[in-house]
Amino acid sequence: MTDIVHVENLVKRYDDLIALDHFNLSIAPGEIFGLLGPNGSGKTTTINILSGYLKPRSGECRIFGQEIQTMAPALRRNIGLLIEGHVQYQFMTITQIEKFYAAFYPNQWKKEAYYELMNKLKVATGQRISRMSCGQRSQVALGLILAQNPELLVLDDFSLGLDPGYRRLFVDYLRDYARSEGKTVFLTSHIIQDMERLVDDCIIMDYGKILIQKPIDELLKEGRRYTCTVPEGYELPASDDFYHPSVMRNTLETFSFLPPTEAEAKLKSMSVPYTDLHSEHVNLEDAFIGLTGKY
Repeated sequence: MTDIVHVENLVKRYDDLIALDHFNLSIAPGEIFGLLGPNGSGKTTTINILSGYLKPRSGECRIFGQEIQTMAPALRRNIGLLIEGHVQYQFMTITQIEKFYAAFYPNQWKKEAYYELMNKLKVATGQRISRMSCGQRSQVALGLILAQNPELLVLDDFSLGLDPGYRRLFVDYLRDYARSEGKTVFLTSHIIQDMERLVDDCIIMDYGKILIQKPIDELLKEGRRYTCTVPEGYELPASDDFYHPSVMRNTLETFSFLPPTEAEAKLKSMSVPYTDLHSEHVNLEDAFIGLTGKY
């Protein structure tokens, strides 16, 4: 099976700042893949390289087997790109903008996908885009991308501006649409709860480097938050097995992929003066904070 997206050893610098440091990524056909990271971690740089807007210092980025910088325009039509919900021609109505964009995709336009999403969002077809909320405008942009009927959707902050109810509706809609149509999706979002419901596999990155890449099911099954009691002011020695330990009021908290018996053995081998060790599985947001740190 040939990967839809294949990224190998990408390096991108902005003067002395390393945005991506030998970044690797592979996305299989039909996969919904999420990229998570704090602000400044390299997510937007990755999106811009995948879209061909930005050239890396070194490494390669292939989509559909072709280098993105030299990809033929006809093949680019199979990439649907959404960057932070941007939509042009806001003086148009819902119907007018659909007809306008349809002319650019005469052989693959699928207006049913667009109007189905508009109906779910309860947006009147005669409503002008300029009078919509930020969240509604982002969904108009996304509906236009779905109507393009691309093989690959690249969505940056796809739920920007939506309230919780509409976010849940849209996440479920996008998941069902991608599954039923066999689409491949690569996306980012600051709303990590959305990603937990939607993606199959994810990368969590920080400062241009990959901290972890795992299927969501494995990440949530294997990751644990550990807490224990330690002396006042104690600091856990550095260890690759425990992420971002912190101590507050004699309680040490850390995140680890070690199972409880191995975590306990590791703490003992490190001569940690702990008592009352507890572990618990966490949701994706807590796992993200555990891996990247609270601050």
